[in-house]
Amino acid sequence: MKTLNFIFKPDGFILDHVSTEETNEWIQKFQANKYEALYEWGFQPKPDKATPSAIFLHRVAELYVDTLTKNNELEVARDQTKIRVTEDIWQQLEKELPFSLGSEYINFDWTNHIFEELHRIFQQEIKEYPNSVKLYLAEKNQNLRIPERIFFHLVENKDDEYPFAFLATYATKDKDGIVRHMPLRYALEEYKGDRDRLVKLLSCLNQAAKTCELLSSLIERGELFHPLRFTSKEAYELLKHVEEIEACGILCRIPNWWRKKYANVSLTMKIGDKKPSLLGFDSLLSVKPEFSVDGVVLSGQEVKKLLMQSEGLAFLKGKWIEVNHEKLRRLLQNMEQQKQKEITMFEALRSTLKEDPDNGVTISNGQWFQQFLQDLRAPKKQIKTTYPKSLNATLRPYQEIGFAWLSQMNRCGFGACLADDMGLGKTIQVLSFLESFRLKHKQARALLIVPASLLGNWEKEAKQFTPKLSLYLMHGKPVSQLEKEFHENDAFLTITTYGMAIKLKALKEKTWDCLILDEAQAIKNPITKQTKAIKSLHANMRIIMTGTPIENDLSNLWSLFDFLNKGLLGSYQEFKAFAKRLDDNPQGYQKLKMMISPFILRRLKTDKTIIQDLPEKIEVEDYVTLSKQQTALYRNYIDDLEMKIKTLDGIERKGLILAALSKLKQICNHPDQYLGEQAYLAKHSGKFETLKNICETIYEKRERVLVFTQYKEIIPYLSKFLSEIFHQEGFVLHGSTPVKKRMEIVEKFQQENYVPYIVLSLKAAGTGLNLTEANHVIHFDRWWNPAVENQATDRAFRIGQNKNVMVHKLICKGTIEEKIDALIKSKTELSQQVIGSGKETWITELDNQELMNLLRLDVK
Repeated sequence: MKTLNFIFKPDGFILDHVSTEETNEWIQKFQANKYEALYEWGFQPKPDKATPSAIFLHRVAELYVDTLTKNNELEVARDQTKIRVTEDIWQQLEKELPFSLGSEYINFDWTNHIFEELHRIFQQEIKEYPNSVKLYLAEKNQNLRIPERIFFHLVENKDDEYPFAFLATYATKDKDGIVRHMPLRYALEEYKGDRDRLVKLLSCLNQAAKTCELLSSLIERGELFHPLRFTSKEAYELLKHVEEIEACGILCRIPNWWRKKYANVSLTMKIGDKKPSLLGFDSLLSVKPEFSVDGVVLSGQEVKKLLMQSEGLAFLKGKWIEVNHEKLRRLLQNMEQQKQKEITMFEALRSTLKEDPDNGVTISNGQWFQQFLQDLRAPKKQIKTTYPKSLNATLRPYQEIGFAWLSQMNRCGFGACLADDMGLGKTIQVLSFLESFRLKHKQARALLIVPASLLGNWEKEAKQFTPKLSLYLMHGKPVSQLEKEFHENDAFLTITTYGMAIKLKALKEKTWDCLILDEAQAIKNPITKQTKAIKSLHANMRIIMTGTPIENDLSNLWSLFDFLNKGLLGSYQEFKAFAKRLDDNPQGYQKLKMMISPFILRRLKTDKTIIQDLPEKIEVEDYVTLSKQQTALYRNYIDDLEMKIKTLDGIERKGLILAALSKLKQICNHPDQYLGEQAYLAKHSGKFETLKNICETIYEKRERVLVFTQYKEIIPYLSKFLSEIFHQEGFVLHGSTPVKKRMEIVEKFQQENYVPYIVLSLKAAGTGLNLTEANHVIHFDRWWNPAVENQATDRAFRIGQNKNVMVHKLICKGTIEEKIDALIKSKTELSQQVIGSGKETWITELDNQELMNLLRLDVK
C-alpha cells in the first residue's frame, strides 16, 4: 500500500500520481471513482505500511462506518438515516492529522463533506438492496455488528437520594413513516401479536444482562420497561459496563463527563503561570503540580479524603468524580515524585513529546506561557512593532504581522520559519525585518543564502524596497577573490548561493547576527554535504523561508528544526524513533504540531482573512541572474553587433537589429536555443533554474501551471524539463497543434486527474482556451506587449476560476529584457508606442549609442 498516496484539497482529495509500474487493486479503484473506493475502503482493516495521508483518509472512512453502524435507527430508517460529523469525531481526527500535502485544508467542514459523499453512496446502495441492513453490512465486513434498536438513557436528576434517572427506549416508525423513540414498554403493546419480532427486538438484552449484574436484576424483575431512579452506586455500576453493553448493540446515552473521562482525577504539571524576567529558550518557568477534575482544581487533602470514601461516584465542587482507590494512590505517589520547582522554556517545549499520560501525569501550560505561545502561533496586528519609515513600500496588514512576528522571534532568540504561501510576499517581510534590524544594530551583519537563480531577484527587490540597506553579492568570482573582498567589505547584508556557501571558509569564521535561507528545502535532506555545510555556520538569529514547509517526510522537518532551533526535536535517532511510533499512535501528530507551531508562520491564499487583502491575480516579476555561459554569449554577441552596426544603414541595419533582439532573447532563455544545440542543461540557464524553483513548489502542492513562450522550437525542451520536475508529462500546445487535439488537451487538463502543466506558444494560446484548472501562469520570455501577455494569462484567469492566479514574469537582470520592461512600466511616449503596436520596430529608429545602451549587459 506504500504507493497509495493522497493530496488533500479544499473540496476533498485526489489520488497522487502513480507510475504505471506501481499499481494495485486499490489504486485502480480510486482512479475509477474515489468516493466509492473510499466508502468500500472504510469497511476494510487499517492498511499496513501505508503513507500518512492514506492512513488518515482510511481513518476518516473508518469513523464514518463506525458512526453509521452505531446508529440504532439504521434498520428502521434505511436510506433515510441521518449521519453527521460530531465535534467528538472532528476532535479525534484533528489529533491524528498528519503532515501531508494539503492537510492545512482539513477542518470540520471538510470532514463533513467527506461524510456526506460517503453517506450518499450508502443511501444509493441500501435503497436498491432487497434484504436487511444487517445482511448488507455483513456482506461488507463479517465482523461488523449492526446496532440493535434499543437505547439506554442515563441522565442526572435533581434528587439527593436518587441523583440519576434511567430509561430504556426503542426505535420504531409511526403511521407517517417517521422514526420515533418510544419507551421500551410500548414494544410489548406494538408486538403483542408477533412474538417472534418481539423476541428478536429484545434478544440483545439477554446478552447485555451477562455483562452487568444490575442490568440482569432489572430485566429479571421486569423493571427495565419503566422509568427508574438510580442511586450514585447503581449509576456507577451501569457506567462501568457501558462499553460491554454497547458491544451487544445497545447504544448508551450517558453523561458526557463519563464518556470523555471528565470524572477522572488527573495530575497536571502546570508550566509557566507567570512571565519570566527574561524571554528565550533559557528562561526559567515555574512548575506547579495540580490535581484536577474536568478543569476544577482539587487539593491534595481533598484527594486523600476521596480515598477514605468507598469506590464509586462522589459529588465534589459541582462535579461527579470517580473514586478509584488504585488510581488515586498512584497519583498521590506521582505527586510526591514531582519535586522540580523550575524548568527552562526549552525543556518545557520538549516535554510535549516526552509526556506519558499512562502514568496519570499530564503537562499543561500555565496562563502566561499558554498566551505567549498562542500569540506566536497566531500573531495579530496588535503587536506593538511598526515597520521602519525608511522602507520604500507599504506592507499589507498580514505582511505587517509577519514583520512584527519576525521581530518578536528575534527578541526571544528563536529561529523562525516564514512559510507563507507562494505570492504572499515573504521577501518584502524579511527585507522589512532586516531594515529594522539594521537601524537598531548599526554594527550588525546578516547573511542571506539563496539559489543562484534568485540572486538577481533579491538584489533588485533590496534596492527597490530598502535602498539604504548596503549589500554585497558574494558570487560570480573565484573563491579566493571573493574571500578577499569579503574581509574588506562592511556591507550589512551579504548575499551568496548554496553552492558558494559550501566553498567559502570565510563565512564559517564569523558569527552572523542573522542568517537567512531562502528556498530552505535545500537543507531538507539531513545527510547531504550541502545541509551539513549550512548547519556549520554560526548565527545568533536564524530564519528560513519556504512556501512548502513540511509534508510527508518527517526527516525534512527534523532537518529544518535542527538548523533553526537545534535540539528541540532531539537527536536524529530520537526523532526517527518518535516518527516510527506515529503509525500506531497518530495522536502524536497533534503534540508535534503544537510543539513546532510557535516557530512557523504559515498563511494561505485560501485564508479568508488573507483573500480580502489580495488581488485575484497576483503578478510577480522574477529577476533572473544569467549563468556564466549566458553572460559570455550575451557580451560576445553585443561586441560583434556593435562592430557590424557601424557599417550598415537602412533596411540592412533594421534587419540586423530585429534579428539581434531575437538572438538576445534566445540567449536569455537558454544558450542551447541560441546555439541550436539540444542538451538544454538547467545549470546553463538562469531561467531554467528559476523555472525549477517555482515549479518545485507548484508540484509539492500538486497545483497546475501554464508556461508561455513565443518560441516554438524551445517548447519540447521546456516540456521535457518540466516532466522531470513534475515526475510526469504534461501537454504542449502551439500553432501546429490540430484543432481537435487542442480540444482534447483542454478537456483532459480541466479534469480531476492530475495534469501538471501545459507549455504553450503565446500566439497559439492567446485566445479561445478555458484552462481554469491552472492557478499559476509563467511567462518564460516576454512579448513586450502587456495586452498580448494579459490575453494569454486570461486562459487561466477568467470566468470559472475559483482560485487566486499567480503570474510569474521571468526577466533576466541587466539585459534587454529588464530595460524594456522598465520602459513598458514608465509613462513615456516611447512606452505607449511599445504597448500600442506590440512591435519592436521602434528600436530600429534609435541611434547607435542609444541602441547599444539599451542592448548592452549591465551586470558586474
